[in-house]
Amino acid sequence: MVFGDIGTSPLYAFKEAFAGAHPLALTEAHVLAVLSMMFWTVTLIVSLKYISIVLRVDNRGEGGILALLAFSTNQLQKHPRLAWLAATLAVAGASLFYGDAVITPAISVLSAVEGLSVAAPGL
Repeated sequence: MVFGDIGTSPLYAFKEAFAGAHPLALTEAHVLAVLSMMFWTVTLIVSLKYISIVLRVDNRGEGGILALLAFSTNQLQKHPRLAWLAATLAVAGASLFYGDAVITPAISVLSAVEGLSVAAPGL
């Protein structure tokens, strides 16, 4: 779970609501409805998921996928198969994190270029 996606994903969802495969008509009511839905979704995700669940899971104050691996390894010392499964899931989670870290800046640059083409088509 990457906190940075909370800031960028709504931008793409908003665009898709009005220009996707099944676009909404661009009216004030639809714009306010989509903005309201996005605001409350982000608020609920942050409040319920991150604050009440994710931030409570830590390894002596440390966070992140590798800290969770260390925590689960300590908890599963008596169960080597489960420890192996936890390690495999942690490696998969770290891979997803690194993949997200690589693709998010590229998507941000592409979005900026797309915004330039709208604001200044001559560029």
